[in-house]
Amino acid sequence: MLGNVLTAIATPFRANGSVDYDAFQRLAQFLCDNGSDGVVVAGTTGESPTLTDGERLDLIKAALEAVPGKTVIAGTGTYSTHHSVQLTEQAHELGAHAFLVVTPYYSKPPQRGIVAHFAEIAKASDRPIVVYNIPSRVVINIEPDTISRLAEIETVRAVKQANGDIGQAKHIVSTGLDLYAGDDNILQPFLELGGVGGVCVHTHIVGPHVAEQVRAALDGDMNRAREIDEQLAPAYELLQVQTNPIAIKTALNLLGHDAGGFRLPMVPATDDEVARVRDCLERLGLLVAA
Repeated sequence: MLGNVLTAIATPFRANGSVDYDAFQRLAQFLCDNGSDGVVVAGTTGESPTLTDGERLDLIKAALEAVPGKTVIAGTGTYSTHHSVQLTEQAHELGAHAFLVVTPYYSKPPQRGIVAHFAEIAKASDRPIVVYNIPSRVVINIEPDTISRLAEIETVRAVKQANGDIGQAKHIVSTGLDLYAGDDNILQPFLELGGVGGVCVHTHIVGPHVAEQVRAALDGDMNRAREIDEQLAPAYELLQVQTNPIAIKTALNLLGHDAGGFRLPMVPATDDEVARVRDCLERLGLLVAA
């Protein structure tokens, strides 16, 4: 088990656009001190499409240094199988505990191509692979039969499922793979059908609450878990203000963290979007209304 509450950590950038590794390490420490069992580095929230391979690897190394004893999962999936294998090999050498591998995007391979992609990457390391199924960004869904075939790969251990289809989620659990919610607002229903937790974004700001929610659910106290889920509604609303990670980095900056800015094509939040993020933070009790 890689942990129950994992945060897809944002990547802070300095004003000149360079990665702020010191701020990144402070953020990783904050997350793991506030409910997270570990971090996922260089994922969507970490603006991975804008990172060089060297930056990805330096971020993995920085995370391992910052949070010893916590899980560090490296985002190593791309739309090139060869490139994904290279990144996985390099992350393995650095000591990453597991790898988050997204479905190949843009090229839209057939389902058998998805299986072949993961099988090839699995040869690069004996450490766990978390399959990342996010059809809203990738365009294609990993179908249940394909999940069954992926489950036959020895190192494929879990699925980060950013697809709210309950039937597909139940199928993942039935294969013996660990099910992680890939969207924060589906964490509770996934916990209720046998999920182990989430790879979350809202845990940047409500980590202790989410940790309590997951603990309650796994201990069988679903009423308490549902109560917390309802209390976190403004956090789910916050993440819908604008494309991730615009809203969460805006929230972090408002709360005094050094999340920095963005790399194009991500852009800063507008004044209206900042106001909406602030309103959500106020309703969560994290900011005092002006």
